[in-house]
Amino acid sequence: MGAHVAKKDGKSGVYFAVWAPAAKDVYVIGEFNDWKAYGYDMKKISDGGIYELFIEGAKEGQMYKYLIIGQNGAIYKADPYANAAQLRPETASIVANLNGFKWTDNAWVEAKKKEDHLKAPMSIYECHLGSWKKQDDGTEDGYINYRDIAPELAEYVSDMGYTHIELMGIAEHPFDGSWGYQVTGYYAPTARYGTPEDFMYFVNYMHSKKIAVILDWVPAHFPKDAHGLANFDGSCVYEYADPRKENILTGVRKYLIMVRMKCLTSLLLMVCSGWTSSILMD
Repeated sequence: MGAHVAKKDGKSGVYFAVWAPAAKDVYVIGEFNDWKAYGYDMKKISDGGIYELFIEGAKEGQMYKYLIIGQNGAIYKADPYANAAQLRPETASIVANLNGFKWTDNAWVEAKKKEDHLKAPMSIYECHLGSWKKQDDGTEDGYINYRDIAPELAEYVSDMGYTHIELMGIAEHPFDGSWGYQVTGYYAPTARYGTPEDFMYFVNYMHSKKIAVILDWVPAHFPKDAHGLANFDGSCVYEYADPRKENILTGVRKYLIMVRMKCLTSLLLMVCSGWTSSILMD
């Protein structure tokens, strides 16, 4: 699922796959086809509603979305399985390649395999990167790149005697005020602080200082932003259809509660696997 740099019949491009069980048709649009849907319709490959398409010539770093034809017309959606996304307020997904980063934490990984986790010391420092420290760079946000904040944060955590950093709401989200707890990109480290590769550097650096990195994970609900999971394929595929199950929090922003279904349980397990296997979260 998602977008992955690949080869087909010797030709380089990107393989796209998405789940949209109630869709009539699904198209991939992006920088590689001037955002035009014609000729880029995805093939339905399962009765469960999985669509796929290989686009020759598409490249890492290019923006894209899905044009989904639902029961009530066309919907433009970001890829919930993407590994990267544009910085808000922009909403497109970005083709990312997680295989290019050179990890240097083999010693850490091997030591953790032998560790008795039930007896090992554990002291957690919870941290929101966007407010832990800012820089005077002329922007309103003052966000610091994952690479640049890593040394100072690691030094502080080590000096204070912590063994773990718990990052608050690091998956992509549209609303700063949520602190990352209104997720639209479950697989994507937020672009506020850099690229997925920058985030991998952050994790690798922490491991080099013998600091484990864990995440606040928010699978239970998501916001109603138009590019997100709500009404994804023209139906309530991720959320309950009953509006009484909708939560109104943080002023006027609304959360939709994720449906308890076996297929979505599988999705969430895939998310966990993605963060631990590709980005080596602890």
